[in-house]
Amino acid sequence: MLQPFVIGFGRAGSGLHLRALAQAREVASGLFAPGPVVACDPDARRHRPDVTATDSIASASALLDPNRTVAHVCTPPQGRAAVLAELAEHGFRRLIVEEPLATDLDGLAAISALRDRHALDVAVVSHWLDSRLTEHLTGLVGRGGLRSITFDQDETRPTRSCASSLHPTAFDVELPHALGVVLRLAGAADLAEAECADMRFADTALPRLGSARLALTHASGVRSEIRSDLTAPNRRRRITLDLDGVRAVGHYPVGADDDHAQLDINGRRAVFRDDALTRWMVRTYLHHLRPAGEHGTFGLHADITRLLTAAKERTLAHAR
Repeated sequence: MLQPFVIGFGRAGSGLHLRALAQAREVASGLFAPGPVVACDPDARRHRPDVTATDSIASASALLDPNRTVAHVCTPPQGRAAVLAELAEHGFRRLIVEEPLATDLDGLAAISALRDRHALDVAVVSHWLDSRLTEHLTGLVGRGGLRSITFDQDETRPTRSCASSLHPTAFDVELPHALGVVLRLAGAADLAEAECADMRFADTALPRLGSARLALTHASGVRSEIRSDLTAPNRRRRITLDLDGVRAVGHYPVGADDDHAQLDINGRRAVFRDDALTRWMVRTYLHHLRPAGEHGTFGLHADITRLLTAAKERTLAHAR
């Protein structure tokens, strides 16, 4: 059995990861050590009664066996290399890291060096790849004839964007999830176009946090476009695949309050349960319990970082 250790107890740590761990324990209790999750966060206001709270990685390591622990790194990506370095110094090797893996190439290089130096097994959160909707879409693509992919991710987040500096641009908010799915379905790609806009409301302007768009040209010949509007009135996670004679429109769950997805193929719609994060968590703990090579998400997320960095650099150059 493995002991979960959550570093960073903000929205991702205390919300998404704790919820997914609780649900994963219900379906695969034999993977997880009994007792509370150990959490590390210097902000005591975030502590909850269902966790064993510590204020540092050093103090948490006194309670944990690194060889039987999975560390969930839920801290902001801008300082992630330092957190991984401290975990490695205390002997932790099994890691789950929130996306985005890094926000620029320097951060990616630092994390890659730590991974190689300390033999870290880094699983980057990419639960949409374990989604049942993605499985259905992969089956369609496997029949051939894929021409294009369009992905729309919209939500309203002025309050969250003002309260946190976690995401430096709109490219860093929703697009990493969608980009992973698109690369899985259509293969390696080069950046063709990129756009980014400010978020403006009342008397506030947040540079480059309003919307983002990128277009990709895949080596397979497929063209894809991913769009995200963070000022939209409604939440949407919609993917459209155009294949020879087939149009498939999928809707991923838009929040923790509903775990159902929808898929429409040429006008025939199906609705099904799709708790992708719990599914991904169980599979990742199975991997960490009986590792056979690397988890397999690091290389994909390195490609995501490179493409998003290129998009951000292009839009910044156009803004000057």
